[in-house]
Amino acid sequence: MVNVPDLPPTFGASVSPAEKPWRWRLEDASGSTVELGGDYDLTFHNQADAESWVGEIWAELADLGVDAVTLFEVDRRVYGPMSLHS
Repeated sequence: MVNVPDLPPTFGASVSPAEKPWRWRLEDASGSTVELGGDYDLTFHNQADAESWVGEIWAELADLGVDAVTLFEVDRRVYGPMSLHS
């Protein structure tokens, strides 16, 4: 039998900003933060993963009341707010 070590919790709450520094802030029409909770993990290892995620889920976010998103690398705003409406 092979003894394999446990994998790090890459998608858990114990992941630090150093491990997943890219995050989205979800905003309503007034610019206030929208908290969705549940299965929405808004932190990512790199910018490409973050942008791919929002590209795949933007319509669902809009249906849930999100009007715009802003991308951050730790606390530095990279861009946004970016509207989810045409």
